[in-house]
Amino acid sequence: MSKFMDWVDARFPATKMWEDHLSKYYAPKNFNFFYFFGSLALLVLVNQIVTGVWLTMSYTPSAEEAFASVEYIMRDVEYGSILRLLHSTGASAFFIVVYLHMFRGLLYGSYQKPRELVWVFGMLIYLALMAEAFMGYLLPWGQMSYWGAQVIISLFGAIPVIGNDLTQWIRGDYLISGITLNRFFALHVVALPIVILGLVVLHVLALHEVGSNNPDGVDIKKFKDENGVPLDGIAFHPYYTVKDIVGVVVFLFIFCSIVFFFPEMGGYFLEKPNFEVANAFKTPEHIAPVWYFTPFYAILRAIPDKLMGVIAMGASIAMLFVLPWLDRSPVKSMRYKGWLSRIWLWVFCICFVILGVLGVLAPTPERTLLSQVCTFLYFAYFILMPFYTRLEKTKPVPERVTG
Repeated sequence: MSKFMDWVDARFPATKMWEDHLSKYYAPKNFNFFYFFGSLALLVLVNQIVTGVWLTMSYTPSAEEAFASVEYIMRDVEYGSILRLLHSTGASAFFIVVYLHMFRGLLYGSYQKPRELVWVFGMLIYLALMAEAFMGYLLPWGQMSYWGAQVIISLFGAIPVIGNDLTQWIRGDYLISGITLNRFFALHVVALPIVILGLVVLHVLALHEVGSNNPDGVDIKKFKDENGVPLDGIAFHPYYTVKDIVGVVVFLFIFCSIVFFFPEMGGYFLEKPNFEVANAFKTPEHIAPVWYFTPFYAILRAIPDKLMGVIAMGASIAMLFVLPWLDRSPVKSMRYKGWLSRIWLWVFCICFVILGVLGVLAPTPERTLLSQVCTFLYFAYFILMPFYTRLEKTKPVPERVTG
């Protein structure tokens, strides 16, 4: 085995990669619960790719046969229903895990220097993931898939001058049709997975170049032993690979419970209108995107003007990209930031959840007003950040991790 690895290493840096990214990559020893979600996101990504490949073997991407092929998968393909539910539940699980992963970044300042590029790559993954989910959402060719795509794509028509041509170019037709389904299928199955995998590699490489953050926001590279090993660090393998297995087991228990017993999750994971074939002449009673898009959909609906609503929706995502340059705090972790940062983080998270709920519900004057208030506070979190992070009084940060 040793001679074989020597032969491989002379031609490919297998051992070096293993050491650089696992056995000799030293991570802070005080990782907590929130640090499970990075590895869980990778697990769900693998699930989506594997189940997606198997589903494509029996799926037909045409307006005439798409819905029937999904029914065929659910009823006649061996283990087809399990594969389909693993994929549909995996889509929602992916966003739950990613949102918790992003919350950890906000909580412990994982976007601050020198990890700005790690954060930007992560946000690009999030953006690609949203595109991937949107493209995949049309493929079952159900009522909500069809009309949800119709509403979202029509938003591009609000762009001055090029809006109508852009909308027609995206659809490939004057209406959502089999042509749209075909191109969305190609993007969902081939193009976007390649982009996401590439970005994940860049995200991990950037992270391992600067080192992982920790709940204290302390750089563990400052204090090393005579061998150059950080005193507050432990090898990622086997310590964190074994620890992550615990998180994986708990996650799979919850995930499989949903897949086998609650796959629809009350209509949030699989909407009731999507069990009816797409019909261009019959509009569902209430059109809303799937739950992980609803915070941004609520921001869109909160603005009376269509163009300004589209701009606000785009800006709500763009703000996340510039977060590393908005936070002027001298400390990273929320453990040592002042009370203003803590209050604003809670306000941001609560508003995000409220907007998500409002995006699912039909609009009323009261809900629209609440959406507008939450949208204002959502943007205030970012716009005021340079001021409250600079002015607030912070606690002294320890030189080494506190455990």
